[in-house]
Amino acid sequence: MRSMARVHILPLDVEIEAPAEATLMAAAQALGYYWPTTCGGEARCTTCACEVLDGMASLTPMGRAEERALVTERGRRVLQTPLRLACQARLRDAGGRVEVRKPGVRPPLA
Repeated sequence: MRSMARVHILPLDVEIEAPAEATLMAAAQALGYYWPTTCGGEARCTTCACEVLDGMASLTPMGRAEERALVTERGRRVLQTPLRLACQARLRDAGGRVEVRKPGVRPPLA
C-alpha cells in the first residue's frame, strides 16, 4: 500500500490524505471537497491561495506561473509571505505533512 501525504485544512479542521505530486487543491477536490477557485486551477487568479502554516518543505518550490499570478494580483511583497496557490503547490513526497489555512473550503456533500 502506497504511503500518502497528509494535508490539514483550517479553519474547516479536516485532515486529508493525498498522493505525492498532487496539488493541494486537486487532492481536496478528488475527495469531494469544494476549494474556491475562479480560473479553475490555471494559475491566472489567486482565489485558491492558501496560507501555509506548517510543512512548506513538503511542497514543491514555487514555479514561474504561480509567482507571476501572485505578484500580478497581490504585489511583489506577497513573495515574503507563506501564501501559495493551491492549484500549483504540489506535495513533494508521500509521508509529508502540510497545514494550510483557506477559508471557504467546504466538505463533500452528504
